[in-house]
Amino acid sequence: MFRKFLMISILSTSAFAHTAMMSCFDNGDNTIICEGGFSDGSSASGILMYIEVRGKKVIEGEMNEDSEFSFQKPKDDFVVHFDAGEGHRVAIKGDDIVE
Repeated sequence: MFRKFLMISILSTSAFAHTAMMSCFDNGDNTIICEGGFSDGSSASGILMYIEVRGKKVIEGEMNEDSEFSFQKPKDDFVVHFDAGEGHRVAIKGDDIVE
């Protein structure tokens, strides 16, 4: 009985283990596109996205059905946030986004 419980516990823990991932690209036309997902292949559709400039949210939205989010590139330094909840957050500085 204990062996069966231990096996179920291990399997259920590994079934929920996944890492949030996001990549952003400068389109060269003053827009940025970000693609997101999870290491287990799960979609990021509906995941909260927001852009911060000087610590203030200036753009907020969600990943679309293709797990993408695009926005107008702010003129000031910015940070893109993918927020799928505790332990599943990714932030990318605007300086790290290239064409």
